[in-house]
This record gives sequence, C-alpha cells and structure tokens, in this order.
Amino acid sequence: MSPHKDVSGRKTMATVGIRELRNRLSLYLKQVEEGKRIEITNRGRLVALLIPAKGEKKIDKELIALVEEGLVSWAGGKPQGASQPVKGRGRPLSQIVLEDRR
Repeated sequence: MSPHKDVSGRKTMATVGIRELRNRLSLYLKQVEEGKRIEITNRGRLVALLIPAKGEKKIDKELIALVEEGLVSWAGGKPQGASQPVKGRGRPLSQIVLEDRR
C-alpha cells in the first residue's frame, strides 16, 4: 500500500492493488472503519474507492472528494469565506428574471 501526498507533503489517501487487498482484506477494512480512505487499483489503474460507510455528512463526502481529486485545496481549518463581498455590475439578477418572465 502506498500513501499519496499533497503539495504540503501530507498523506491524503492510501493506494492498494487488488491482489494485496484480497490477501489482507481484514486489515484494510479495519483501517476504513477507523476513517481511512483507500484507493483500489488494477494494474496501476484506479478502479474503486474504499471509504467509511457512515459518520460523514453528504456535503463532507463531496468536499473531501473535491480535495482528493485536487480540484480544491484545504488547509484543514474552518472556511472563512471571501474577505470582501462580491459586487456585481449592471442590473440585479432578480430584475432580469422578472423581465424575462413577462
């Protein structure tokens, strides 16, 4: 099993081949019960993810998946949001929608 590391060097998810998973399934299931997530590969190609069945909210699962795919980054703290509110230009969207409905 080989752990992946993100740009900060932290382990993100372990990878295991099908043969190793089959031979040591109890060990990997115990790790998943403890909250670890494991990628399963077949000849180096990702074929499945082994993740805990409960304990995470749906939104948490989706956010974790985005982090693991490298689409977003997270420093581990609580999200703070934008420092300044985003200001749009032109007419408000609500006005455009109302005009479109007429």
